[in-house]
Amino acid sequence: MITYITSNQNIQLGIHLAIAIALHNIPEGISISIPIYYSTGSRKRALKYTFISAISEPIGALLAFLLFSYLVSDVMMGVLYAFIGGLMMYIALVELLPESLSYRNSRLTYISFFSGCLFMLISHFFFF
Repeated sequence: MITYITSNQNIQLGIHLAIAIALHNIPEGISISIPIYYSTGSRKRALKYTFISAISEPIGALLAFLLFSYLVSDVMMGVLYAFIGGLMMYIALVELLPESLSYRNSRLTYISFFSGCLFMLISHFFFF
């Protein structure tokens, strides 16, 4: 939904967001399909669940077009970005970071975490 709404407001930002989400979808697809394949031994089932996960994004864009296209404003975009940013921060700091620290390699976890933060900061200056 956010990709459609962003592209509707600012095509350049929408393209950057679409590229970022596409790059994110590669490890997401792998993280969905591999455990399902190894737990069931079925490539068909792994592909089915990965497809269900992947198809949710275009469906979300279609729903955004049908339900929210008339509501898009600068205030709504600000609220939407704040909500999604907060949601992503929650997932990263409350769910993913503690899970990664549970694997007993905290130095690598912190290096990776801060490298990712630095990469995002640098990419902001060069791509936007």
